[in-house]
Amino acid sequence: MDQSARYSDLSLKEEDLIADGKHILVAYKMAPQPGHGYLEAAAHFAAESSTGTNVEVSTTDDFTKGVDALVYHIDEATEDMRIAYPIELFDRNVTDGRFMIVSFLTLTIGNNQGMGDIKHAKMIDFWVPPRAIQMFDGPATDISDLWRILGRPVKDGGYIAGTIIKPKLGLRPEPFAEAAYQFWLGGDFIKNDEPQGNQVFAPVKKTIPLVYDAMKRAQDETGEAKLFSMNITADDYHEMCARADFGLETFGPDADKLAFLVDGFVGGPGMVTTARRQYPDQYLHYHRAGHGMVTSPSAKRGYTAFVLAKMSRLQGASGIHVGTMGYGKMEGDKSDTNIAYMIERDSADGPVYHQEWHGMRPTTPIISGGMNALRLPGFFENLGHGNLINTAGGGSYGHIDSPAAGAISLRQAYECWKEGADPIEFAKEHKEFARAFESFPGDADTLYPGWREKLGVHK
Repeated sequence: MDQSARYSDLSLKEEDLIADGKHILVAYKMAPQPGHGYLEAAAHFAAESSTGTNVEVSTTDDFTKGVDALVYHIDEATEDMRIAYPIELFDRNVTDGRFMIVSFLTLTIGNNQGMGDIKHAKMIDFWVPPRAIQMFDGPATDISDLWRILGRPVKDGGYIAGTIIKPKLGLRPEPFAEAAYQFWLGGDFIKNDEPQGNQVFAPVKKTIPLVYDAMKRAQDETGEAKLFSMNITADDYHEMCARADFGLETFGPDADKLAFLVDGFVGGPGMVTTARRQYPDQYLHYHRAGHGMVTSPSAKRGYTAFVLAKMSRLQGASGIHVGTMGYGKMEGDKSDTNIAYMIERDSADGPVYHQEWHGMRPTTPIISGGMNALRLPGFFENLGHGNLINTAGGGSYGHIDSPAAGAISLRQAYECWKEGADPIEFAKEHKEFARAFESFPGDADTLYPGWREKLGVHK
């Protein structure tokens, strides 16, 4: 059944829809199956996303037709399909009337990508009008709260050197806490790796008190505040809250230095929102374990990493992992700066839409996955700033001298970039950064050819 007469209106202008502010706009890359017209398939997609069915039904009235999703732009050559969704379509909370990401996803990627006439469809961007921005939670805390704890300016407070306890599994509580202590002697921020939780060989109720003791000893020794991001991910929100409550009780007077890590992709929006609302004073660390199955550039369905990050800000994530923009081990390239800019700025351009955030707090870009001190200067140059959290696991624990030296080398890499210094020349005056060349010789050979002769390394 061709539904294009009802579920498309190509005379609609995008600028008018944005000025009117009554729709959420969504851009996809869509291709129909052979034998199906592009506009016909696009209209079917919009119908399935909103009020339509596969047949005419007697229960449809004029009001129902007034909240149809409408295809307003297509370009078959570039697979560009854009749909306007009236904001009335989206489910609201009974308790407070607010919007929810669950409803947004139910409509915009619900059944439509699996329909028989759709070869593939992937969401690449969306635009949220001011009224909807107002009705999402947004972050309760942001990186400025961490800068304040660290004794830094709350504007442009700079790079937060972090790590992930390695190995990701297999450490008992005592060596786990010792690994934390060793890094904190030089660095700022430690996060649980996403599989770390309440394993029988490292129960939370034994591990977390030892981690807090390690934090206190490192703070005493360095005179600096330290931060820890505890994984509270669980199937049941009662379990998640039990972990969070135990962490807060354990950290006591240092509870402000405790962030909560939630695996938002595998755990789902409900887990993120529960953490955001139950613990608004804690930094909410959105980890995206598993997202690559949907967001990978090689995938033709689902949505992109950009879309995931943008949704995380609406949900209230204080920070989210955004990949390494081609500088680490994760998929991505230098153009992924637009992911960071969209979540951290009040006004930013996406692949399709410009978004105004109307004062919503920012979400911190968290950089992780194969990073070390040698890769950071180029990363900062590409991004244009260092106001972020970097969790370098191997880049810290793989340093030839110690985890603390690895942490210091990360900080020095940031200073090198800030000063606009040549990394080889900077290394001659900064031991930990210099030793990073020997610690990661493969990267050194690729990024800084001839470094051995210039630094006097003869092995």
